Amino acid sequence: MDTNNFIEEFIVEDLNNGRFEQVHMRFPPEPNGYLHLGHAFSICLQFTTAKKFGGKTNLRFDDTNPLVEETEYVNAIREDVKWLGFDWEDREFYASDYFDRLYAFAKQLIEQGDAYVDDQSPELIAEQKGTPTKPGTNSPFRDRSVAENLDLFERMRKGEFPDGARILRAKIDMTSPNMLMRDPLIYRIKHATHHRTGDAWCIYPMYDFAHGQSDSIENISHSVCTLEFENHRPVYNWFIEKLGIFPSRQIEFARLNFTYTVMGKRKMIQMVREGDVTGWDDPRMPTISGARRRGYPAAAIREFNDRVGVAKRDKLIDLSLLEFFVRQHLNASAKRMMAVLDPIKLTITNYPEGQTELIETANNPEDEEAGTRNLTFGRNLFIEKDDFKEEANRKYFRLKLGGMVRLKSGFIIEADEAVKDADGNIIEVKARYFPESKSGSDTSGLKPKGTIHWVHEGTAVPATINLYDRLFTDETPDSHEGKDFREFLNPNSMETIEAWIEPAAAVLPKGEVVQFLRKGYFAVDPDSTSDRQIFNRTVTLKDNYAKKRQ
Repeated sequence: MDTNNFIEEFIVEDLNNGRFEQVHMRFPPEPNGYLHLGHAFSICLQFTTAKKFGGKTNLRFDDTNPLVEETEYVNAIREDVKWLGFDWEDREFYASDYFDRLYAFAKQLIEQGDAYVDDQSPELIAEQKGTPTKPGTNSPFRDRSVAENLDLFERMRKGEFPDGARILRAKIDMTSPNMLMRDPLIYRIKHATHHRTGDAWCIYPMYDFAHGQSDSIENISHSVCTLEFENHRPVYNWFIEKLGIFPSRQIEFARLNFTYTVMGKRKMIQMVREGDVTGWDDPRMPTISGARRRGYPAAAIREFNDRVGVAKRDKLIDLSLLEFFVRQHLNASAKRMMAVLDPIKLTITNYPEGQTELIETANNPEDEEAGTRNLTFGRNLFIEKDDFKEEANRKYFRLKLGGMVRLKSGFIIEADEAVKDADGNIIEVKARYFPESKSGSDTSGLKPKGTIHWVHEGTAVPATINLYDRLFTDETPDSHEGKDFREFLNPNSMETIEAWIEPAAAVLPKGEVVQFLRKGYFAVDPDSTSDRQIFNRTVTLKDNYAKKRQ
């Protein structure tokens, strides 16, 4: 079978030599926050790789820390994976499903002399671990008898000790050059209510212990994870060997990081709690739910992940590259509509008062099957303020006094007068139209160089528009030593304006994305109501990534 990356090469090797009969993978999120776009890459990688080899993928929640895990996060993760287009079928599991078996595994290690209960404080344990250049020293409790360790561990299970009083550790090697092999922690005491098991447990397995053993319990063939777990692999394999259980193979790949944002859950939680954003699904956030609310198509994210490929070193991805794929997908699928975001009045002085007519326009010129719709045209319109200047040079192709433009799908007009308020601000443009210049049946012979969009004053509907910029002013806000990443928050990352939209845009369903001509792509926000449509700008029309490649 042809392979596209080193992970697939490992899989082919394992299948050919009989190490595994079937590819079985898993996506194992911790339900302690919402998923971000880095998780989206992992989701796509796991599910598509398993499918390519005729295998299957589990969704498993590694829920071993009741202090930070919530059912809200579980539900959000499910929704994100489904929205991306993947199905785990009936294979939804939890590390908490295996608490009894994990506890039995821990007792097995004790009985084999491979684990012991330590009474020291976390601070003292950390001190005794040494440094990367200095070996650690053994705990004074390392040589406790098997009987004493079993007794203490069972009493930990029964809740006889307070949090932090004792901890179960693996007995590996305090002189190992890999710090993680220096008698890692296996179980700690936490008198906390778990989102699934309630108060049934007061001791919980550490991630490094629960993760690998859960893989083994589920017969996961290839445990694919990000590079920060590379040094954990010897621990993972040590537990498998000592317990004599199914030998899953761990393979690490590089995580994705994006410019002008942060991807760490702790930092995202901080922004949510501090009110820097409106929530996990704020369209400025690098979360999957934020991308969905902003209007990113799931297909665009999948294609982006496929094109970026799997790497062995962490890499920083220009956010405009993702926007490039979003724009490509929306260009083919989104309806074209008209909205005026910064309006001034346009009066067609030679158009009869009280008269209107319908003008046909294409829903999407890129898609012939998208059909057409009718716009109302009349004497009084709105156009963008920056689409008119009293005077401009020859390179200005929009409306100016004595100049002509075509109103999109409508008529050619020529501006005659600018009406100003007491402060000298232009509040109205008066123009004449050429009746024989109607788009599609133009016999005027006029050839204006510019086309502008518009809405009819009598039928246009007010709407709220959210315009987004980068969340941070710095490409790598969390990379500056001695500085809080929040110092680089962009105070202008969101601007809310009131606009006029054509009637068809006012009845679009929540979540639909349209192109407002010459202004960008916009998604209908889920907080929209029957009385007020809210739009979030998905991406601009300008392709910043293409510009950078030139």
